[in-house]
Amino acid sequence: MSFTGSCHCGALRYECDDTPEEAMTCNCSICRRKGAVLYFADPERVRFTMSVEPTLYRFNTDVVAHAFCPVCGIATHARPEVPGQPPKVALNLRASDLDLATIRTWEFDGAAL
Repeated sequence: MSFTGSCHCGALRYECDDTPEEAMTCNCSICRRKGAVLYFADPERVRFTMSVEPTLYRFNTDVVAHAFCPVCGIATHARPEVPGQPPKVALNLRASDLDLATIRTWEFDGAAL
């Protein structure tokens, strides 16, 4: 099964060929503020349709490129670049069509980094 997501204005859209059973929340300064619920997908399972280029924001250790719509400001995804780890796309499930009540979440202590 696949699922879709988008920013509020629809300029950034994604489709993923997975059925998420669990996702991550994070208490770092940016994730806490945007309320993201992140699902980590293999890049080859995700397709993006973008009518604008996302704005990328990096902070602290620079290992995550957080993507936001430059039109409406919604955070749709991020691209973590962790040395020694395979590439992933972190999809913000709050921007998806999924029922989040059916997905288990676990918290990462990003504030401790």
